[in-house]
Amino acid sequence: METDTFDDLDLQLLHALEIDGRASFSRIAGVLGVSDQTVARRFRRLRAEAGLRVVGVRDTRRLGLDEWMLRLRCAPDGAEAIATALARRPDTAWVHLTSAGTEVVCMTVPRTQDDYDDLLFGKLLRTRKLVDITAHQLMHRFFGGRTGWIGKHRPLTDAQAAALTPAEEPASAPARIVPDDAPLLAALKADGRVSYPELRRLTGRSESSVKRRVAALLGSGALYIDTEYDTARFGFTTAAMLWVTVAPGALDAVGRAMAGHPEVAHVSAITGSANLMASVLTRDTAELYAYLSGGLGALDGVRHVESAPYVRRFKELTYPRPLR
Repeated sequence: METDTFDDLDLQLLHALEIDGRASFSRIAGVLGVSDQTVARRFRRLRAEAGLRVVGVRDTRRLGLDEWMLRLRCAPDGAEAIATALARRPDTAWVHLTSAGTEVVCMTVPRTQDDYDDLLFGKLLRTRKLVDITAHQLMHRFFGGRTGWIGKHRPLTDAQAAALTPAEEPASAPARIVPDDAPLLAALKADGRVSYPELRRLTGRSESSVKRRVAALLGSGALYIDTEYDTARFGFTTAAMLWVTVAPGALDAVGRAMAGHPEVAHVSAITGSANLMASVLTRDTAELYAYLSGGLGALDGVRHVESAPYVRRFKELTYPRPLR
């Protein structure tokens, strides 16, 4: 995975941030065997040149909220405008343009049923350039979300990963978010590594109160820290969405098998004609073909696979992807 621009140390830093996005540079440096200044410098370069962002994300599953994946077939001259509008909404993620630029794939993360109804039956149905909508509810996530993809390529040793893994503390209460958390969540959504003094300033709470609440949100699973970066800068230039139709009795086995494949960044069981949705990352189209015909195609129970390479990514987690 080493490239001319980024090396193994950069990959180790990405892996470390996937494990604990709020780990201090000194802690990461100690595990990696380099100086604090080296880690800070590499972090700044990854932000500037590879689009690295560390953000706080609500875990919709832990909070008992539904997730829906929308496939929007658009008129060719309307797809980019629709994708841009969706990317600006706070209740969307994964806004991608696929299928030669005529289909937008979008993950919705509504906070209430009214949010979902407003998007699907209000805003989208009034969009003139929209030809067709298909909605798929995510029923079970096999891989993705709080589990990072880069770890599959093992930049860190097991001992290094264990040293960076935060100690699990039993949650004192079920995962939930209250209205008073809004300023705190907004700050972490903008920057998952924001300091406690800055969170104190932004929220008006005391620093000790902020520390306790962040610990409670992370410990209960209501919130987790995620990372985003341009995988193409690390040699993975081909990304695609897969819609996989599997025999019902093989659904769980195939989903679990795909979760272990290094090409798979996300795989979930969904409603609809296809019953698995996956996002895959490969070095080139030849490697994508090898995965479709080999790693995936060889699994018992796979009946049909529809693939759609990403033409452009408008949004990944909780903010518009910077244009390059």
